[in-house]
Amino acid sequence: MITLCGTTLSNYYNKVKLVLLEKGLPFREERIATGSTDEAVLAASPLGKVPFIRVGTETLCESQVIVDYLEAAHPKAPLLPADPLAAAKVRELAVFMELYLELVARELYAEAFFGGKVSDATKARVRKQLERNLPAFGRLARFAPYVAGAQFTLADASGFATVSVVALAAKSVFGEDLMAAAGIDWKAYVKLLGARASVQRVNAERQRDLDAAAAART
Repeated sequence: MITLCGTTLSNYYNKVKLVLLEKGLPFREERIATGSTDEAVLAASPLGKVPFIRVGTETLCESQVIVDYLEAAHPKAPLLPADPLAAAKVRELAVFMELYLELVARELYAEAFFGGKVSDATKARVRKQLERNLPAFGRLARFAPYVAGAQFTLADASGFATVSVVALAAKSVFGEDLMAAAGIDWKAYVKLLGARASVQRVNAERQRDLDAAAAART
């Protein structure tokens, strides 16, 4: 049995959870906050990051490593094409979205989502990077109708974790939909993903935990 460790408030936890659901794999969940200094957590994820998984006596951290392992270890309900080059193109998209969109936009999250403040210099730098990277993503992505083509793949698990949060963060901070301005119909893509039962479950359980956290603060 696979144990998924982390919290539904993490988009990358939800990325792994989505893959587990899409592949129909049995798993249990263990709630662990990011940044834990517990030695048992650090033994599995040395920076205290989530998600990580436990498989028997072994552990794996880093969401892309985890989903690549799940794909290799459980080839039924494949989320990668059989052709090696086509599979690499799927991974290319996943890496691009996470490195050049989400990691860049992450610097805006404090202001976009958590009531904090981001410096004007940081905003200017992030905007410049996104205005370069978003059109590049538009050239790489296919949206036919999924991000890598006709089938839902591991790239869509990354898309689920990154596309809407990047678009919403940029819109909140800059007052403009930079993703739409780059010619990316991200709302239609998010709607497409939202029609999947797996995505609906992940979103519902995330909302459940958000509501519980809000209730605990009042």
